[in-house]
Amino acid sequence: MPTQVKTLFLTDRSPHHQAAALRAAPPLLDITMLRRPTRDRLLAHLAETEILISERADQIDRELIAAAPHLRLIQRLGSLTHDIDVAAATARGIPVCYWPIAGCIMVAEHMVLQMLVLVKRLLSVHAVAVAAADWERPSLRTDENTFAYNWSKQTDIVGLYGQTIGILGFGEIGAELARRLQPFQPSCVRYHKRHPLPATVEETLGITYAPVAELIAQSTFLCALLPFTPETDQSLTAETFAAMPQGAFLVSCGSGSVIDEGALATALASGHLAGAALDTYEFEPLQPENPLVQLARQGTINLLLTPHTAAGAASNRQPSSRGAEYTNILNFLAGEPLINRV
Repeated sequence: MPTQVKTLFLTDRSPHHQAAALRAAPPLLDITMLRRPTRDRLLAHLAETEILISERADQIDRELIAAAPHLRLIQRLGSLTHDIDVAAATARGIPVCYWPIAGCIMVAEHMVLQMLVLVKRLLSVHAVAVAAADWERPSLRTDENTFAYNWSKQTDIVGLYGQTIGILGFGEIGAELARRLQPFQPSCVRYHKRHPLPATVEETLGITYAPVAELIAQSTFLCALLPFTPETDQSLTAETFAAMPQGAFLVSCGSGSVIDEGALATALASGHLAGAALDTYEFEPLQPENPLVQLARQGTINLLLTPHTAAGAASNRQPSSRGAEYTNILNFLAGEPLINRV
């Protein structure tokens, strides 16, 4: 049996996600998983590390690289590498690679969909189009001169072009979302996270840092991507929604428990918010007494609820996306070309 390769896996994710990553790992990797280690503990583990996996974000500086005499590869799970000292690694002949996370990309796609559904009022206009068959009104066959644009007399249908978009909680999903928003040409995309990104990363992603209060007060679309922590628990409240501009939209694919769902329902019912789209909830599966479910069932509010499927739902026949994250490591160990080398 081949000797296992000493692998250090750094992550900020919960034990649930850690277990999924370990289940998908190739058996030839001897993995030590560390969540938010102290620097001293990290330095101690690096002494024997051959492959360093950094999931989503971890500063890997010159000192850490120097503390790993056996290090052969640095693999970032995610697309952002600004916090890795690539020059220090290159000087040692250590390749640095990144691996875009499929689930994060799909969540970003879902958030663009959420925004388009709301701003195009797709739920209500679909219902109107289906109901039109019962109107018993005459119609004409269309050609280049004959058509009936907006024959149902809809209003307040616009687009993402020129909108002000705010991303609250900016990690890997936020970066993928920012990339996908660029072709829609919003007037600006602001973001907030605890530690602002370097200016070079902001320029590449087309984003601008903003304090939380400013982000909330100036965003036509507020995209909530906050993780669950004691500080974020129920942090989006009635005061938050009142501070949003009249006619603004909330879209959420972060932790469901950060949102006061009753307060959100009130803000929607009052007309202060023009719409909301959520994929995650405080209690899952949804229950009939959830105020958002009750509001959605009325059919008069611009509200899209999806059953926590933003990251996709593969069939049992499809390989695990977590398993695919080790592809580059297997390529490296087999002497095959590396993918996404920085």
